Amino acid sequence: MTLEDLLAREAIRDTMAKYNTSGDRLKVEDYVACFTDDGIMESEYVPEDRAFRYAGKAEILAWQNRWRNREPGAGAIHGARFIRHHLSTSKIDITGPGMARARTYWVAWTDIGPDHAGYYLDDFRKVGDEWLIAHRRVRMDWESPDSLYRSAVTNTNA
Repeated sequence: MTLEDLLAREAIRDTMAKYNTSGDRLKVEDYVACFTDDGIMESEYVPEDRAFRYAGKAEILAWQNRWRNREPGAGAIHGARFIRHHLSTSKIDITGPGMARARTYWVAWTDIGPDHAGYYLDDFRKVGDEWLIAHRRVRMDWESPDSLYRSAVTNTNA
C-alpha cells in the first residue's frame, strides 16, 4: 500500500462522513456535493414501493429537496424526530488511477434506537482533489418492525 492509497482511502472516508452528516441534517447542497456530476444513487433489495434511482446531481438534489420542502399540511415524511446514520466496517479498494470501490456497513438510529441497517456498495471517482461517489447502491438488510422511517422514501419519491 502506498502513501497515495492511504490518502485516497482517508479522503473517501471523509466523503462518506460528509454524505451521512449532511443527509441527516438536511444540508442538501452539501449532500449532493458528495456525488460526481453524473453520480447515481439507487436502492437495491428493498420493497418495490421504497425503491429509488436518481441519476445526476440535479435528480439527487430534487429528491433531497422533497425532504426539506414539504407542502404545508402534507404531513410528516416519517415518524422520527431525528435520524443518525452510523458507519462501521468499511472495505475500500483502489481499483485504478482515480477509481475506488467500497463496501460499508451502516445502521440508522431514530427515537426507537436501531431503526434500520444495511450496507453501501460504492464506486468512487477522483475529481480534482476530491473523491466523490460515482455510483451508490443502498442495500437494506434489516428494519425494525417499529421503524419510524419506513415511509420516508415512499413519501419523497416523485
